[in-house]
Amino acid sequence: MDLYLDSVNFEEIEEAFQLGFVKGLTTTPTFMHRHGITDIDGAIVELSKMVPELQVEALGNTYEEIIDEAHRLLTLPLEIEPVFKVPISNIGVRACKTLTDEGHKVNVHLIYTLSQAYMAMAAGAAYVCPLAGRLQDEGHDAISLYEHCVDVVENYSYPTKIMFSSVRHPEHVRTALLSGVHVCTVPWGVMKRLTQNALTTVGTNQFVEHTQLMTVRVGQVIREMNPCCTVSDTVADAMVKMTESGLGALTITGDDGGAIGVFTDGDLRRKLQEDGSGILSQTLAELGFTADPIGISSDALLYDAMAKFESSQIDSIVVLEEGKPVGILDIQDIVKLGIIGHD
Repeated sequence: MDLYLDSVNFEEIEEAFQLGFVKGLTTTPTFMHRHGITDIDGAIVELSKMVPELQVEALGNTYEEIIDEAHRLLTLPLEIEPVFKVPISNIGVRACKTLTDEGHKVNVHLIYTLSQAYMAMAAGAAYVCPLAGRLQDEGHDAISLYEHCVDVVENYSYPTKIMFSSVRHPEHVRTALLSGVHVCTVPWGVMKRLTQNALTTVGTNQFVEHTQLMTVRVGQVIREMNPCCTVSDTVADAMVKMTESGLGALTITGDDGGAIGVFTDGDLRRKLQEDGSGILSQTLAELGFTADPIGISSDALLYDAMAKFESSQIDSIVVLEEGKPVGILDIQDIVKLGIIGHD
């Protein structure tokens, strides 16, 4: 089944045809009006430069007017010859036969019955186009009509493709495939949803997350700021550094610059509740901190970091290079990657 786009929106047309396998574009005067297009000829010329097949309306109240309009469109500086869309009627099928005999392609559309479809096929229509959504709006069995049209084409070897149109949702595309039609023309809003599925999203996210765990290094995700204090710094100093860094912890360093402990916002809150604001002037040595912090190499994988978080039930790990702290890995840094909470 060939996939066509049903649109006159230039931005979405460009986006859709980047897929590389959309076969053509169908347009309608209604779309033109809806998008405020007043220079219809100019729009048709531009569209002919963008797509491999373009279907445009050749309207007229008489047979002669339809033929004249089709011939007039052919005088435009088009990149490709268009397929002429003609509404079903006696004059429409007559015009279809004439244009087909001249070597042009015609889409006879606004089909609602099998007899209409038959007349279009007999006239040599390249495409016959019933409208699924409109038929169903009126309570008709659109799917049976498509199936019957396909049967007639196959039984009598008509050189006609049955086009499924008036697509409202992805289910229509599934139905089109099952009914055996040759072409389905789809709005971009529906086409974009054809690859979407909640289970696919979950699975893809898991694959991405697990790949990150096995390929991304700790040093690639830690923040640029590396908040550190010595034991002689005050609690107020520690508060300022944690606030500036946006982290809920900092590293306590010894005389040699190595990590000897950590101080967290949780430690701060507990001490404030126990002893009040007087602690702010105390040094970290006086107040106390968590000694022998859990550390990890900046070259370690996130997988190893996750194992440390889970086994220790802590929220912050000191990141080390050659034994010296270069940053803090916070559990929230991994949460932002979407890894936490998936199996």
